[in-house]
Amino acid sequence: MIRTENLCKKYGDFTAVNNINLQVEPGEIYGFLGPNGAGKTSTIMMMLGISKPTSGDIYLFGEKVTPNRLDLRHRIGVVPEKHPVGMWSWMTGVEYLSLFAEIYAVDKAEIRIDHLLNRVNLLSVKNKRIKEYSRGMMQKLSIARALLHDPDILFLDEPISGLDPIGIKQIRDLVLEENRDGRTIFISSHLLSEMEKLCQRVGILFGGSLVAEDKMDVLLANLVQDREVIIDLEVIPENIENTIGMLPYIEKVNIKGNTLFITALKNEDIRKELSKFLIGQDLIPLRIEERQVTLEDAFISITRDNLDMFTSMGGKK
Repeated sequence: MIRTENLCKKYGDFTAVNNINLQVEPGEIYGFLGPNGAGKTSTIMMMLGISKPTSGDIYLFGEKVTPNRLDLRHRIGVVPEKHPVGMWSWMTGVEYLSLFAEIYAVDKAEIRIDHLLNRVNLLSVKNKRIKEYSRGMMQKLSIARALLHDPDILFLDEPISGLDPIGIKQIRDLVLEENRDGRTIFISSHLLSEMEKLCQRVGILFGGSLVAEDKMDVLLANLVQDREVIIDLEVIPENIENTIGMLPYIEKVNIKGNTLFITALKNEDIRKELSKFLIGQDLIPLRIEERQVTLEDAFISITRDNLDMFTSMGGKK
């Protein structure tokens, strides 16, 4: 659905995007991550045809994107991070969507608009002027607008920005539902906990380069070098740290209150073995769980490693 080949964008002597090759498969939710200034926005602007690449090519639906391919743009929907509220502020929500429905020649527009407003929980305020909408309401309205013409690809830039927890869940459920219906979704966001819940694959951009790209589970599994098990005990016996530390697969034991934080070298789950050992010491674990590697862990590790590499090569932090 989306493919880039050696995509580059330069602003004078500064390289914002450096030879990016990525591929988004049909029906996939693809997460595009990176710190501020990594080149995410520049990449997305080129994909949308708003900005011209310095070099390289972009393909949508298997066809090369060129300035005259308006037919390809008609098949995408976009939710930008910032909305030009001022120019629409005099309109009501339904008037705003009706304008875009006319531009896209949406069939049975009134029914389609009410359906989408209901899905984003704005149907009751559809006749309220946009200038009275909160940031979160405007975000939901923008998502409804992006879906109006039933696009094949949905680009979302910080789609849950400004939303409260209920709004975040509503949009998350909407994105998952759209994906289940076959829509390909490309998301750029800083909220890594939400990206982890939504995305099947992610690409991590750093310094204009794509430094990691994989399925979510593979990316996280590759970062597991050791395992941390957390155990709550009713009472912490004297010398328990040394006792557990003598086990061959234990690397480190830390104690905080009545909780043990155990780092193990084994690749497999060691909770069963630790439970047996503790019971053999007449200790009953009140809680025993393994800390899971998160997307945030992956993001920090990958970007830190690349920053260290950049610095060692003479770059400046």
